[in-house]
Amino acid sequence: MTAPLTQEQKVIHFLNRISFGAKPEEIEKVNRLGVSSYLEEQLYPEKIPDPLVEEKLAGLKTIRLSSRELLELYPQPNQAKQEGAMGPSRTQGPRYVILELQQARLLRAVYSQKQLYEVMVDFWTNHFNVFAGKGADRWLVTSYDRDTIRPHALGRFRELLLATAKSPAMLFYLDNWLSVSPDAPAIRLRPNAQSGARRGLNENYARELLELHTLGVDGGYTQKDVEEVARCFTGWTIRRPRFEAEFQFDARMHDRGQKVVLGNRIPAGDGMEDGLKVIDLLVRHPSTAQFIATKLVRRFVADDPPPSLVSHAAQVFRHSEGDIRAVLHTIISAPDFFSPEAFRAKTKKPLEFVASALRHLGAETNGGPQLQRYLARMGEPLFLAQPPTGYPDVGSSWISPDTLLTRMNFVLDLTANRIPGTRMNSEGDTTLLTTPEFQRR
Repeated sequence: MTAPLTQEQKVIHFLNRISFGAKPEEIEKVNRLGVSSYLEEQLYPEKIPDPLVEEKLAGLKTIRLSSRELLELYPQPNQAKQEGAMGPSRTQGPRYVILELQQARLLRAVYSQKQLYEVMVDFWTNHFNVFAGKGADRWLVTSYDRDTIRPHALGRFRELLLATAKSPAMLFYLDNWLSVSPDAPAIRLRPNAQSGARRGLNENYARELLELHTLGVDGGYTQKDVEEVARCFTGWTIRRPRFEAEFQFDARMHDRGQKVVLGNRIPAGDGMEDGLKVIDLLVRHPSTAQFIATKLVRRFVADDPPPSLVSHAAQVFRHSEGDIRAVLHTIISAPDFFSPEAFRAKTKKPLEFVASALRHLGAETNGGPQLQRYLARMGEPLFLAQPPTGYPDVGSSWISPDTLLTRMNFVLDLTANRIPGTRMNSEGDTTLLTTPEFQRR
């Protein structure tokens, strides 16, 4: 029988799972407060002062701008040239917007005191993935991160799901902004201004809503359910996606007929309420609780989630009406979380690996292009996962001879202070970074 974790191992394991890497001062704080009190503090990030990360983010202008301002100030380089725009940031256009968003994500992972919150922002960013390289999303994902994901990362799942459903970034990424009832006479023949294609019913968002956002691929829905959900969300669109880029419900685009979703009748005659009813139906569905619980247990405990803990977490999800804090507290307080089998059993994703190395060394960084290139070479360019699945959370996806070599080169460059914009604390202990154990959390 495997020996239980020592107190030292328990604290390091706890911090490695709920943060982007254990730091000496955080280890001391957990030992002083106890795991339960520290966890309770982390579950309420709004009460935690975070002056250092705010100082680090102060120079990133774009992360505070509206989508309209970003579109106006950072146009495509050829457009900026035509308009006589000057200055490197504007001539780089949306690439500069995405870079500052990537910098902000890394800086928060390294410096924020609200570590569990940042871990959950990263988790939901992948769960509700939007590819920042697609068309208007190059300007819309900044708001998606700031106004959609971050406010709801530790709230209730319904509010998070609704926020993503109404997000211009998501509506654009999965093409729901173009989805229209075939029977809508006012715009039946109106072309898509970008492609020239005629609009019609688009099932992309409906399929991912069921398969990836709520029920899971084995959640009990059919292709007919996908079609009916797509009909419910017709009219959920974007007002001028390359200008104001705001959500609007356009009743002219909506299918007002009766729908049947997962055996539930949605009467004819309503408008935006059809989509809201679907969201409520999906949030209450047992498959959603099971699917979300499985993903959270996989993130915090093991690549192969213990079934009993998944069942317990799913039960808490249902009884708490999707309270994310309650589900996290259940998972992180469970015996399975602190089992010897879970200790260093998870492989760090590239963001986790880079952030934990910087945190371990007490390094100073601006999160700039060189670090972002390393993340891309390791396989995780931030906000640039193309498929709706986002980046995976299992070790087999992140370990290969090439990626291991890239990780080793990163450590060598980091410890030799060869990464522009990043400097290692001269007193930092570099020996751990070269061990296989540091690849894991």
